[in-house]
Amino acid sequence: MIAIPKQPPLFFSYIRVGYLLYLALILFVLESWFYGYKLDLAIRNESALIVVFWLWCFLFSFIHIFLVIMDGWSRFQNYKRAKDQLFLYGFKERIALGYIGSKCQRMAAITAADELGMGNELKDFYADQGVKWHHYIPYFMVKEPAFMTKKSFWSRTFLEQKYHAKYNYHELYRMSTI
Repeated sequence: MIAIPKQPPLFFSYIRVGYLLYLALILFVLESWFYGYKLDLAIRNESALIVVFWLWCFLFSFIHIFLVIMDGWSRFQNYKRAKDQLFLYGFKERIALGYIGSKCQRMAAITAADELGMGNELKDFYADQGVKWHHYIPYFMVKEPAFMTKKSFWSRTFLEQKYHAKYNYHELYRMSTI
């Protein structure tokens, strides 16, 4: 049996995979509160144009709360799938390329690889592919400006199917230390 490193609690992996998203979530909650406050004031004291402006700002932030939560969920599904793939096949470029498209997908794959002791290999591969730390905008958004009209964008970004991990990595770690 292959020895794997000590595994963190699943909750920590969930947070690590999407910490940038959860920081954005906090921002959108605060923005929604602020815009809701300004909207309430505008409804009481301002013209219809000002009300529409604050309503648009509020809805934009409020809707993003749910989009960020759904994106975090999808990235966690990517993490579980990547971890199973890396465990089964080891580091393979084909696996790594499946998660290169966005910063969040790369974070999911890197978290999975780190937990299996392959993190540096995956990070080096992404660096060799020209990925920089500041590449936050997903590559498909640059290549395809009409990405929001594509079904694949919505399903892969926010509606990733639930993935059930094939292995209990905590149990595998425990068994490898016996």
